[in-house]
Amino acid sequence: MSPIDIDIPVQLQDQVNVYLNHLTIERGLSDNTMAAYRRDLKRYLTYLAQERVSDVNNISAHHVTGFLQALSSGSHHMGQLADSSINRTLIAARGWHRFMFLENTTEVNPAADIKPPKTGLYLPEGLSIEDVTRLLTTPSPETAQGLRDRALMELLYATGARITEAIGLDVDDVVSLEQDKATVVRLFGKGSKERVVPLGSYAVDAVHAYLIRGRPQLASGGKGSPGLFLNRFGSRISRQTGWNVIKHAAETAEITAEISPHTLRHSFATHLLQGGADVRVVQELLGHASVTTTQIYTQVTADTLREVFASAHPRANSA
Repeated sequence: MSPIDIDIPVQLQDQVNVYLNHLTIERGLSDNTMAAYRRDLKRYLTYLAQERVSDVNNISAHHVTGFLQALSSGSHHMGQLADSSINRTLIAARGWHRFMFLENTTEVNPAADIKPPKTGLYLPEGLSIEDVTRLLTTPSPETAQGLRDRALMELLYATGARITEAIGLDVDDVVSLEQDKATVVRLFGKGSKERVVPLGSYAVDAVHAYLIRGRPQLASGGKGSPGLFLNRFGSRISRQTGWNVIKHAAETAEITAEISPHTLRHSFATHLLQGGADVRVVQELLGHASVTTTQIYTQVTADTLREVFASAHPRANSA
């Protein structure tokens, strides 16, 4: 549920815009991250407007804690959010207040001592290797769109790329598709950070088939887009198209689990760790800034190991 439409004081909105410009220009955050900041700070300003606060210097710690309570309870037309969403929203509000304080716009930082609620361990859901195989082989190799869809999904699973990273690829970002030569993909993640990820043979074959037999047909209707994955008009596909490709393939493959592009990213990480990959290598491949973010996948593999041990070891359980 989104916050209700309400007139937000111009001064507060202007000061938030200054902060958002700082995040864009100075910190180079991605479009998706910036969209989340705008959404979360609009929610905060809406709450403040309902509390009749129009001056940033009149915001107190009481307002910040009240906002947290509203997010948890759904009062003030905020919509009741999960702890993870509350944490993200509080990070945005705390960041804005800290920025205002450091810029000497305010004399105090009312959010400095406000802590986010503790969250439970979130375990990402991935697919089994068998389900991944069924999913990836669903698109028809006889049509340009089918070749594109198969190449897109093979690339997502082979690299652990985010969907925005995949649709942002240019043809030149796929380096070497020649036989007996390593093929890598240059991905540009959050903050435009570049990383180079290898492609396995299945993904190489799928991308190569698409480039030879599929992309030229799609490109013929456009104006020479450098994008790797094109729509029928010859333009770069959208993020929504990427979602629809995977959703349609899952329905065709009769996979009932909730599936998104991120599911393939989760599966990529989980299967690598199950296969014995070092967590720091997986961190680099995923483009995580901290190994802590990657380590959540080790919990998934640890749970699997415990299940196998409990069922297979003769002395795992007492009689």
